[in-house]
Amino acid sequence: MTDQQPSAPACARSGASGSGVQHVTEPHHEHFTVVGNHLAQHPDLSLTAIGLAVHIQSLPAGAPVGIKALAAKFPEGEVRIAAALRELEAHGYLTRARERLRSGRVVTRTVSYNKPRAAERPRSSREPSPTPPGKTPAARPDRAATGLLAGLRALDARLLLTERDVHRLAPAVTAWLDRGVPVTAVQRALTTGLPAEPLRHPAAFLAHRLTTGLPPALPAPAPPPAAARPVPLQTCDGCDRAFRAPAPGRCRDCRPARRPAREAA
Repeated sequence: MTDQQPSAPACARSGASGSGVQHVTEPHHEHFTVVGNHLAQHPDLSLTAIGLAVHIQSLPAGAPVGIKALAAKFPEGEVRIAAALRELEAHGYLTRARERLRSGRVVTRTVSYNKPRAAERPRSSREPSPTPPGKTPAARPDRAATGLLAGLRALDARLLLTERDVHRLAPAVTAWLDRGVPVTAVQRALTTGLPAEPLRHPAAFLAHRLTTGLPPALPAPAPPPAAARPVPLQTCDGCDRAFRAPAPGRCRDCRPARRPAREAA
């Protein structure tokens, strides 16, 4: 259960509007989980990710939390659950690392944090510097880029990046996304055809692929053809009747008849 500390009084004041939520809070003495409002009211996490984080934090140590195990419990399906897990990784509530046991079997080690990992670090290392005048804060493509880079280790354990490397490479990934490349296509470009030998410097390897493989920007769409303007209406100087002509004058009925050239001679 989320540890709620609503700012509103337990009972609505006399005459107050009843449109907002009203809380009925009872104490729990067993079978409950304390969840911080930093998670329950997170402005950037989806509701699926928030609910999944609460569920994982309520499980005992050693409980299976793989994508298939979670999809067997909930109706969201593997695709939405996988996306929610990537969100939690990107925001520091979850880490997943693939490890090879002595038997040769590869397993995924999952660690759940009831506080985001960045919150445990000094302020200077977890908060961005103030936005300079004339600059805009990081947009959603930047968050998508960091989530993509942090999730690469789930596809190949050799692509495990430090948080510093993730933020350093994020602008290069954003450049791909801004050019209309889907997230799945960027993942394929970074993980397809990896060398068989160990990657000593995964960040440098990914930086090289992001730089040399950057696709060209899509051409700007051609502007729609300008609609032809109709010939303006004029008022006939002879009969005051409206007619269309590029310049003022007389309508067809009021114009003098033209004689043949021979007769005029």
